[in-house]
Amino acid sequence: MRMHKKSHLEERIAACADIVKIADITQKNMKISAATPDILPLETIFGNANPVCLEIGCGKGKFVCETARLNPSINYIAVEKISNVLVEALERAKAENIKNVYFLNCAAEVLPRYFVRDSISRIYLNFSNPLPKEGYKKQRLTHPKFLNIYSGFLKSGGKIIQKTDDRDFYLFSLESYATCGYKIVSTCQNLAAEPVEGDVETEHERLFKERGKPIFRIEAEKL
Repeated sequence: MRMHKKSHLEERIAACADIVKIADITQKNMKISAATPDILPLETIFGNANPVCLEIGCGKGKFVCETARLNPSINYIAVEKISNVLVEALERAKAENIKNVYFLNCAAEVLPRYFVRDSISRIYLNFSNPLPKEGYKKQRLTHPKFLNIYSGFLKSGGKIIQKTDDRDFYLFSLESYATCGYKIVSTCQNLAAEPVEGDVETEHERLFKERGKPIFRIEAEKL
């Protein structure tokens, strides 16, 4: 079902212009766009040189806002390509006056244009679309194509923290991490039974738990 465009969407996003970078989509070729630098000045954005973590696919912003509030000495970049969804995350961060979150409105394919090497300490992939059809596997955010993109800006020793309710996606991701030389630090096949200290629950996670679905979690480290 197509999502209805939210009322006054452009005006609402414009009101949050100080905490969001809107991708330039005039270049439709993503490979060219990804190779065209538009580096985010992270220290200027946040006013400090604290470590920076990245959430890819932040949705309505519950996870990143709560995580940022719990960790004021860490900065967070939250990526969401759907403006209709992103606006709620922007307004949440504004309403809660969270200063260590900045947003990026772009597709994951073009992330290299925004970050220099070794600039990101951690990446969160929370309930990314599992895209179960075989023909779409190259679009899964843990396909080697994307893991190699992340390696360009994730620090050595940096981690990818992934959560999903889809067992097949979980198994696919484990294979992808191994293929790309990531070290699996930990796995969990039922997060409700094996909670991780400091791990913030997402909107989707709460819904899936209420339905009795197991939550899978992976920590993978870039060597």
